[in-house]
Amino acid sequence: MKLVYPIILTPYEDHSGGYVVTAPDMPGLATGGDSLAEALDMAKDAASGWVLTELEEGRHEPHATNIADVKPEEPGGIVTLISLDMDAYAEKYGKKSVRKNVTIPAWLDTFGEQQGINYSQVLREGLEHRYNELQNA
Repeated sequence: MKLVYPIILTPYEDHSGGYVVTAPDMPGLATGGDSLAEALDMAKDAASGWVLTELEEGRHEPHATNIADVKPEEPGGIVTLISLDMDAYAEKYGKKSVRKNVTIPAWLDTFGEQQGINYSQVLREGLEHRYNELQNA
């Protein structure tokens, strides 16, 4: 899932070339960097983490405000967009697991038990395979 959000880059008060970054659609998100490039990298990482937490808690990703409606509060502030690749970020940093109960025929359960099959692993591998097929379609 690819997402795009506006962010606000506010120059450091000491005029050292760094920026504080906030995201209007992500309450409480604040990060920064000692250069524009570093601030943008930190913004992508912090915003991806913020959205991943929402998704892992069962909530939806926030709606993105139209960039034309975002105004910096401080002079010299910059409004721009960042693009988040949530699939790649979740694959790398996602930690939360969800328990699911499944129903299978008794004969298949007997087979699985005899073979020492880890049902969770088989289900996960199958779902990941299906997910990758759909992403590459």
